[in-house]
Amino acid sequence: MKLICLLRDINKAMNELEVQMNEKYSIGLNEAMALCSLSDGRLSATEIAEKTGMTTSHCSKVIKSIEQKLLIERILGKTDKRQMYFSLTKAGKKKLTEIKCNSLTLPEILQPVLGDCKED
Repeated sequence: MKLICLLRDINKAMNELEVQMNEKYSIGLNEAMALCSLSDGRLSATEIAEKTGMTTSHCSKVIKSIEQKLLIERILGKTDKRQMYFSLTKAGKKKLTEIKCNSLTLPEILQPVLGDCKED
């Protein structure tokens, strides 16, 4: 039972962090993780899902959301036109650089893990 209660507290803290991200940056945590995954170059939806740990169906919804916010763009595969890739737009790169961990108030339970996060 102690493990479940700890997981509950971590989940609550992650939700609090997401609320802060939405308020300060108009972006959710999953959206930010997807943008971060694309920071090194273009990826397919499956690759984004794998990097973020999202299910493919949830990742599809996140991709749609950040695409509507004009933070990513679709790119057709060069050899296989059926293959779809995604990359950051200029606005997406800017949004990613705007997000600073030191501007967020980390919930106490997350501080041992994230408390010393440094910006690149």
